[in-house]
Amino acid sequence: MSAYPKSKTFAERAAWDFIAKNGDGGGLELAAVNPVGVFGPVLGPDYSASILIVQRLMDGALPGCPRLYFGAVDVRDVADLHVRAMTHPAAKGERFLAVSEDFLLFVEIAKILKSRMGAAAKRVPTRQLPNFLVRLAALRDPAVKFILPELGKWKNATSEKAQRVLGWNPRSREDAIVATAESLVRLGLLKGT
Repeated sequence: MSAYPKSKTFAERAAWDFIAKNGDGGGLELAAVNPVGVFGPVLGPDYSASILIVQRLMDGALPGCPRLYFGAVDVRDVADLHVRAMTHPAAKGERFLAVSEDFLLFVEIAKILKSRMGAAAKRVPTRQLPNFLVRLAALRDPAVKFILPELGKWKNATSEKAQRVLGWNPRSREDAIVATAESLVRLGLLKGT
């Protein structure tokens, strides 16, 4: 596991430990919201790794799509879930996963962009790269080496609990991905725009 997800896990554990030791007497409550890949409209050039996926696909910076699975959720829906978790009494002591629908393959993200973004997606590759080719590329590119542990690992998750307990209803994963691309185009954050 890389440093980023480890740090998230350690931080959440520390929060739960703190509440366990100090919560009851101090009136403190905790609910955790754990988003997957956060997509949706960007506000400027400082954006997350999830957005970088769409940006690199749109720029044609990748020769193809590695066999990686991603959960997707719109940033606006993540904000909505945070508000619900802070204000709904049933959220106390609970963990909620912020994900819209099933996980998708990297190549499915590319195909969504191709089908919904028209000419703006002309550089988006839609071929699946064989795992051996990605492993070879990792010998020369440290960024590619970072993804090797996740290569080909099927993953999935559900936000059923957030929907049932908090009445949360996220946008589709397709709409979140397209909103990302549209904002990158609108803000001129892609090559040639």
